Amino acid sequence: MKALAILALAAMPLGACSTANDMADDLARGRAKAVVNGYVADRYPGLNSAPVTDCIIDAANAREILQIASATVTGLDAGTAEQIGMIARRPEALQCIAQNGLSLLG
Repeated sequence: MKALAILALAAMPLGACSTANDMADDLARGRAKAVVNGYVADRYPGLNSAPVTDCIIDAANAREILQIASATVTGLDAGTAEQIGMIARRPEALQCIAQNGLSLLG
């Protein structure tokens, strides 16, 4: 019984860390989505950029999401724009965009 209580207490900080990590991931993804959405909207006026943005973000890894999210502070530069374009050309992003094709026209 005592060991169970100790395990429960030990797991509490891990749960808090997990929650904090999830919040940080959500924040970074949200910021990266704002950058990518603006990029897509600027490059393809009249296109519903939200589904394309979701496909690009879903195809990006954690490091790329953090790098793109940093553009909310530094501004979108040529390197970030190229990174977004490279992610958008990945097979998983292209497949996602193709599957959402009917919803792309605003």
